[in-house]
Amino acid sequence: MEDKPKNKLKKFSFKFNSKNLFIFLFIALFLFFSFRSVSDELKKTLPEKSLTQTIQDIKKGNIKSIDIIDNKVILMYKNDALGVTFKESEQSFTKTLQDNDIDVSKLEINIKDTQASAGLIAFFANVIPTLLLVAFFIFLFRQAKGAQESVFSFGQAKTKQFTKDMPKVSFKDVAGVDEAKDALEEVVDFLKNPNKYKKLGARTPKGVILIGPSGCGKTLLAKAVAGEAGVPFFSIAGSEFMEMLVGIGAARVRNLFQTAKKSSPSIIFIDEVDAIGRTRAYGMMPSHDEREQTLNQILVEMDGFEPTEQVVVIAATNRGDLLDSALVRPGRFDRRIIVDYPDLEGREKIIKIHARTKPFEANVNWKNVAKRTVGFSGADLENMLNEAAISAARHSKKTISFDDIEEAATRVKLGPEKKRLQAESDKKLTAYHEAGHALVSYFLPHTDPVHRISIVSRGMSLGFTLIPPIKDKLHETRTNLLERISVMMGGRAAEDLIFKEITTGAANDFDQATQIAKAMVVEYGMSELGPINFGPSSDITQGRGYFQDQGLSQEKMAQVDKEVSKIISLCYKNAVKILEDNKKILDKVAKELLKKESLDQDEFEALVKNNK
Repeated sequence: MEDKPKNKLKKFSFKFNSKNLFIFLFIALFLFFSFRSVSDELKKTLPEKSLTQTIQDIKKGNIKSIDIIDNKVILMYKNDALGVTFKESEQSFTKTLQDNDIDVSKLEINIKDTQASAGLIAFFANVIPTLLLVAFFIFLFRQAKGAQESVFSFGQAKTKQFTKDMPKVSFKDVAGVDEAKDALEEVVDFLKNPNKYKKLGARTPKGVILIGPSGCGKTLLAKAVAGEAGVPFFSIAGSEFMEMLVGIGAARVRNLFQTAKKSSPSIIFIDEVDAIGRTRAYGMMPSHDEREQTLNQILVEMDGFEPTEQVVVIAATNRGDLLDSALVRPGRFDRRIIVDYPDLEGREKIIKIHARTKPFEANVNWKNVAKRTVGFSGADLENMLNEAAISAARHSKKTISFDDIEEAATRVKLGPEKKRLQAESDKKLTAYHEAGHALVSYFLPHTDPVHRISIVSRGMSLGFTLIPPIKDKLHETRTNLLERISVMMGGRAAEDLIFKEITTGAANDFDQATQIAKAMVVEYGMSELGPINFGPSSDITQGRGYFQDQGLSQEKMAQVDKEVSKIISLCYKNAVKILEDNKKILDKVAKELLKKESLDQDEFEALVKNNK
């Protein structure tokens, strides 16, 4: 058998269609008339010679060739210069030359008769440019697109329709969000078996809104619904309704719902619905911008659903606090489903799903991996396993080990290692800083064990101390929060104790500690001001709350600041005392960090226990 060539040359192929034909004709005619116009202009600029001067030049032998076009005589001189003269229309130019004793046979004379085609050319010269101009504008209107869309189809929704032929995502591919999955399974069952519910007088849920942080599986759940339902599924992002022209968003909403109704039973999925569903403006002069018109049209369409129309709208957002109350009321989005970070069991299931297509060592304990990844979203877990696979491939391994997963988990949260050259003084300072965090955490009774200490630079930090929760916590006690702040103060306390100097390295620690302390005062009622809420604003979809002035007096604001400062100071003193009492252990851990650069839990705890 002959070996087939590995590299195949790609053949150029020109697709002959109406669009390409029009472009080709337009270019050809444009060049033709442009050339004709330029030629005419050039001829107009030729120096004019008298007939007498022309005859003298011919007799002297200065003329190379003669072109006769109607009554115009174009002269080409031997020095390549050009000239033009005009003959009598009733008399031949050759006869004129013969009458002046010139031998015509010795001259190169080209006669071009354009009278026959002059009328046709004049017709085309006047009519064709007009036709081309009209055709060109029609072509522009048909082809011009704003985000790949024709001018005449601005009102059409940019919807992606999932069909039966596309790869399916089922509920088996979704884990860690069991409550949300159960609620959506009911919606799927309603679409598959509507009569079972109609007999009991149940109506189709008009809308389901998925609310939760980014990366927790909202879009994946919607795709699973599409795969399980087996009905037309129309997907669009909230921002795709918006356009430069006013009224386009509302028109696209109408088009989307009309299409879905024609394909009933069907599902509409609107991702990032907060782009169009934000709370409408209030005030003396209400707003009438494009976004509000689009939102109003969605409300109208959802209210207009007939009882027999089996169209379910699923929306997703990570900013549920921003949605308009009219959008999330019953009768529009009937179900509000929270898609939160997965718990321990959920993380283990998610990890196993993403691990199905990757070769791992047999001794990898997925439960330990799940414990290690508290606070990870589904997207974080998928990214972690992908980074672990990349790390194993980088080291030419055939299987992925737990060490690869551990490194990948750290990489996802903190970033890759930086081979940054540090001065010995900086490394020593970082070692004592991280050792301070670790020791304060170790000697406090309610904190979680230290997982890893490192002075290797990652991201924006020169080192890190990992203290992941050993279990998911639904509540935080005052004692736990105070101990967390004390651990954050451990780095600065160690710097002050050892070097009698303070640095900028604890800036991020102070930021986190202040946020917790402020939340304790203004939100949780864990201060001497009592169980009063002073105006925090937080939502389950937000990563953290923020303090918002709600008409508090200056005196009360000063009291809030005083309480926050008191909490920080108390925790700092606590951290300093722990480190003073265990200064020898602090020195030992810091020296070991300088030697090894990182310590795991067992190594750290062995150092502490051997030096008590």
